[in-house]
Amino acid sequence: MSDATSKPLEPTSLTDDDPATGHPRPPRREFKARGSFVTRCQGCNLPELNCLCPYQVKADSTAQVWLLTHPIEHFKPTNTGRLIGDVLTQTNVFTWYRTAPDKALVALLEDPRYAPFVIFPDDQPDYADRVVDIHAVHAVKQHGRIPVFVILDGTWRQARRMFRKSPYLDALPVLPLRTERETRYRLRKPASKAHLCTAEVAIELLRQSGDENAADVLDDYFDVFNDSYAESRYYRKIVEPTAAMQRLLDRKG
Repeated sequence: MSDATSKPLEPTSLTDDDPATGHPRPPRREFKARGSFVTRCQGCNLPELNCLCPYQVKADSTAQVWLLTHPIEHFKPTNTGRLIGDVLTQTNVFTWYRTAPDKALVALLEDPRYAPFVIFPDDQPDYADRVVDIHAVHAVKQHGRIPVFVILDGTWRQARRMFRKSPYLDALPVLPLRTERETRYRLRKPASKAHLCTAEVAIELLRQSGDENAADVLDDYFDVFNDSYAESRYYRKIVEPTAAMQRLLDRKG
């Protein structure tokens, strides 16, 4: 993570400050996900039964990913956005607030070195003039700028609210993800197989923008996470490495 990276909320925190006023918010109940009482690895946050740490491999990419994460997602161990930061060293994670944007994010959006694209469907006419395709990403690379995928990390309903309630994103080009990939995510049931989880979105964007190696590493890492977490739910230990596990182990040498 870079110095500009906003720290995610600590899972044990029950109170925080309103970024608009600086005043403490009222206490709220701790988010209790399924498996919240399982003993987890302090490194990867997966159940220790199938720890993910041996399979973490770093990869470089020309494009960067900046996650704008809904506060509730920080509490969910099934969130896949954090997998992106495990693999891509220049990933930035920001917490979304309706009342006030993250100052570090705003500063980066104004930095001329970067060419940010907000990743969102092109299914509404009121922002049709902002919609671009993947060729725009290749074009900014040719001009020496760093393409950035700003991914709204939350449920589809949360992401739509974040898109509509974040005026500091209004000037950014909108890049819809066009892919034939269907989700392989096993830990939450999507409304449609076309609804990819956050890590899968990043994988496809990296692949389409020319960062194939980073996409391959993240894809394998996602598969390992997917399988390890799913098996841990049934208290089953993965004894023999899966194909994705073995590929990552081979990369580590």
